[in-house]
Amino acid sequence: MVLIRAMNISLSKWLSLSALIIVLDQISKAWIISRFAYGESLYVAGVFDLVLAHNTGAAFSFLSDAGGMQRWLFSIIAIVASVWIVWLLRRHAAQTLFALALSLILGGALGNLIDRIAYGYVVDFLHFHWNEHYFPAFNVADSAITCGAFLMILDSFTGKVK
Repeated sequence: MVLIRAMNISLSKWLSLSALIIVLDQISKAWIISRFAYGESLYVAGVFDLVLAHNTGAAFSFLSDAGGMQRWLFSIIAIVASVWIVWLLRRHAAQTLFALALSLILGGALGNLIDRIAYGYVVDFLHFHWNEHYFPAFNVADSAITCGAFLMILDSFTGKVK
């Protein structure tokens, strides 16, 4: 019983981190939406602008011109992946690096899912560039997913059997 309670506390910690990512993502997107018109940008530094962009596709606008079906396809993928991630978190809550990676990915996936359901696209606003080379705009959820993926790769090198 004590072990089950400890696992639930640990799982709650990871789910709380995911919830924090969702909140930060949605607050930042609401702030941008309230201050920018679509396509408007603001120079912040030599390599960084804020811009209000809409992404109907996935990463790097993959399938953005697919005629609308991608909204539901990516929503279903996000839901299935989120359920699977929660299942993994329940099983591996004590593995700190792996659970941290999963929590970041879960928070990011759900943050972008909220956008897809609410707007039909994902709100992006962080825009980095170097001279004439522009990286696609992204958001807090995308950053969490990327960091989570990096941590998952890092965790794979630890040699632990899962």
